[in-house]
Formats: sequence, C-alpha cells, structure tokens
Amino acid sequence: MNREVLDGYTFANMLRSGAASLRTNKEEVNSLNVFPIPDGDTGDNMFMTIESGVTEVCSGDEMSIEEVASRAARGMLLGARGNSGVILSRIFAGVNRGLKGCDKININDFAEALKCGVEESYKAVSVPVEGTILTVYRDAVRYASGKITDKSTFEDYFDDILEETRNSLERTPDLLPVLKEAGVVDSGGAGILYIVEGMRDFLKGDISADTDNEPESDSGTTKKNIDLSLFGEETDLIYGYCTEFLLRVQSKRNDKEFFDMDELIDYLNCVGDSVVCFRDGSIVKVHVHTKRPGDVFNHCQKYGEFLMVKVENMTLQHHGNVSKQSRELKNKVRKKYGIVTVAAGKGVKELFSSLGCDTVVDGGQSMNPSAEDFIKAFEEINADNIFVFPNNSNIILTAKQAAMLYEASNIIVIPTKTIGEGYASISMIDYNYENPTKIEKELTEVAEGVKTGMISKANRASSKDGINIKNGDYIGFCDDKVLIDDPTRSSAVMELAKILNAGDWDVVLLIAGDEADADEANMLKENLQESFPSTEVILIDGKQPVYDYMLVLM
Repeated sequence: MNREVLDGYTFANMLRSGAASLRTNKEEVNSLNVFPIPDGDTGDNMFMTIESGVTEVCSGDEMSIEEVASRAARGMLLGARGNSGVILSRIFAGVNRGLKGCDKININDFAEALKCGVEESYKAVSVPVEGTILTVYRDAVRYASGKITDKSTFEDYFDDILEETRNSLERTPDLLPVLKEAGVVDSGGAGILYIVEGMRDFLKGDISADTDNEPESDSGTTKKNIDLSLFGEETDLIYGYCTEFLLRVQSKRNDKEFFDMDELIDYLNCVGDSVVCFRDGSIVKVHVHTKRPGDVFNHCQKYGEFLMVKVENMTLQHHGNVSKQSRELKNKVRKKYGIVTVAAGKGVKELFSSLGCDTVVDGGQSMNPSAEDFIKAFEEINADNIFVFPNNSNIILTAKQAAMLYEASNIIVIPTKTIGEGYASISMIDYNYENPTKIEKELTEVAEGVKTGMISKANRASSKDGINIKNGDYIGFCDDKVLIDDPTRSSAVMELAKILNAGDWDVVLLIAGDEADADEANMLKENLQESFPSTEVILIDGKQPVYDYMLVLM
C-alpha cells in the first residue's frame, strides 16, 4: 500500500511497531557503551520512554493524529528516563506541537512536524553535543524532507529517513572522538534507528497491527491482588481515597489560557491532602487524598472532561500495607524543606536515609528513574522547597523535567553526578539560610569540591584515554576518564587512590559494592589508612551494582 495520507490509527501502530523494534534490539543498544563495563542502559531508557507513550495511545482506533501524538507525547514526558529518554520525549513533544489541529496529514505536514521535533530536542539540552541522538535525528529529518516530491509516499519518505539514520549513525564516531576511541557508534542514535526501522516496517506491511505484537512492559511490576475482606461492612473509612485523574481543560467551558491553577490547588487542599497538581498544555494532572472524591470530580468537571480516573480506598491499602500509610500520615504536615536523592544498593540507600533524606529514589547507573518516579517522591514529601540530588549525569535531565512539571513545591535540582557529590552535599546542608537560592549555591559548591573514583570490571577489550583495557580486568576512572587498568581488583583500588592523591584529602569513603568481598574490603581499608595516615578512611558496605568499589574523596 502506498500511503499519501497518514491517520491516527496508522500513526499509533507505527509507534507501537517502533517500540517493539527497539525492545527486540535494546540489548544491542545497551552494549554501545563508551565505558567497557556493564552499565549500559540507553536501550532500556529509550524503550521504557517510548513504551510509556504507546501505553497512553492504546490502539489509536477512531483517534485523530493530533490526539495520538498528544497522548504519546504526554506518556513519554512522564515516562522519560535517562538523557536519551528525555531527548526522545522532547522529540515527540515537538512532533505533537507540529500536529496540533490535524485529523489526517500529508507528507509535507509530517515533515514539518518532525522538524518541530528537531527544534524541541535541541532545546532540551543546555549544551548540545554533535555526534549523538540529536545529530542522527536532525540529519535524517533534513535528508528525507529534502527528497520529498509530488509523487512521494509515506513509504518512500520513511525509506529515506531510515537510510540517512543509518548513515548519520555511522558518522557519529567522526564527530565525537570518545566514540571513535571506544570503537562504537552513539547508543541514542542507534535507539532512534530501531524506532524508525519499526515504524517503517509497519508502513510497508512487514509488521501487522495485531495487538499480540505489542511490547510487554519491562517494569517488572504486576497488578496487586486486593484482599477485599480487609474492608468489611463495619469498617470505618479512616484514610479516604487516593484519587488521581487527568483532566482536559476545555475552552468551551472557560478560557483555558487563563485557567487558574492556584485556585484549583487551594480547593483541593480544602477537601483533601497530599495534593499534587500540575499542568501540561490543556491537560491537568491531579492527585489528592480525600474522603469525598465525588465532590472533587464534580468541581473539576466545571473546567473540562476526564481523560483518566483512578480511585483507591486507602483504608483498604492501609490494612494491607501499614508501613506505607504510616509514611504518608507522617508527611501530612507540610514542612519548609525536603530532600530527594537517587541511589542503588541497600547500604548506599541506608547511608542517604541516615543523612536525613526524605525519599531515596531507587536508581543509578543502568537503572534510571523516570520523571514520574520523581514526581511521586515530591508528592510524598509535602514540603515547600525540595532539593533533588540525581547523583548521576544521566539522571539530571530527567530530574529537571520532573521539576518543570511539578508546581506544588519549589523544586531545586542540584546537578550532582556521582554518589560522592550527593553524599558530600547532603551532609553539609544548612537550613539556617532563609533563602533556598543561597542553600542551592552552597550545595553546588560543595559538590564541585568532591572527587569520586570508581572501580568496575571490564566486559570487553577496549581503549580509552590512552589506556589499553583487557576484558576481565578492573578499570579505575574519575570524571568519565579512565585512569588505570589492572587485572587485580585490590591493586586497582590502591592505584586509583594514589592517582587521585588520596593523601591530600581529609576523608576518603571506601564504598564496597555487591560484588566486593568483605575480607578484601577490610584489608583495603587498612591498606589505605596505612598508605595515607593523615586521611581518615571510612568503609561503607554499599552493596551497589556495577561498581565494585567507589572512592569518595572529601
């Protein structure tokens, strides 16, 4: 079939096919990692991002292409994970902008929408780097758009997009020396390639629209079985209902441009608590704990219609999970400051909790949280000002996207790139400053004064930063620069400590990972203390994945 017009149903299935293609190839995308260690997660991040969009779209049957694009963009916005996932979500936010008011479109319309995706994706990054997903997508859109003729079909157009996506991806090592040195192409660009390939395959009939071909969620979550006997005929409704919905503000009922969010938030706080309410265009997301969900629905329906509604009996949830409800009750009283941090590993998470963090979001290298994960954390804390410590350069964009979406608190993202930076900043936090901006400045300066070295086992032979890396050896690195390669893990730790001049620092945290041996860790602590007697060495059983040891120098 040669298509000259694209409708919502077809576009929805193209997205579904693109997600399925990425799912099939995501491990290959993960493997395109500059560091030859098992921390690649670009494929997972991009898949979970696009899957969030596909889930919102459903079948796309009887939807306009505008509605499909809007739902997909909204799902990806909340589900975005990692830098590549955030950029992917911004691409589709731009496409959504370009398809406003469209029922069906021709090739030129679609080309213009894809160009909007280029603009939006470049805006998402403060310092765009060429040779990445940004370049690959931009090159493909420019090339294919330049080849459109009066006789072009969508099949032709996607053939051209796919051709240039491949070509641009192959050029990425020439634009980014770190890729050439590692002998890989850009992983985000590879993710785009598989998405485009899947979309093209559906257009050409290589993949059917059968729902059996839909990708299954990788979240690992399953629906909980609810024990209805926990709320009986004589049970009192103590905790009310956890009420969530998406509301489409409609101009025929009020002027959506002057829709008063503050007024709605004030109302919600009067009839409930644990309120989170934010707006994206004409869609308002609401979460509130209330005993009168019907009143909330009636009030909000004055502004528009519901796109999604969920109501859960929290008294029933309480009896099934007392600890969770106790945490929610504790946070009913709003406070001035709160802290959200990101960490992986039981010991590391306990360390942050001991420092006074309100919520430790599960995540880190190879397991980046989504924007929605952050929003849920903000919601639980119930504070006027919330400081966020991503502790990973691949999570900062997601945290900032969540901060942009959340309006119930002042969200301040401290751009910490390592666990060490996060630990040092949080341990030095001083709430005596009345101005949150002053605290932000102090925390950022503390983070900049910390060094974090990491030891991990290489999973392939490679060369980086002038170091020849052997498969199975242990590499030590700091600030994304490989400093050593050593066949012995303990020797790698000691050598890295010397290179980082551990003796010039007051304190060194030796954080042992889940693959570390307890006897070895204790021996290393003693050796470090003996080698650097003027420095206090503290051993922490972090149980973190990926990194056998982390050295935090403060």
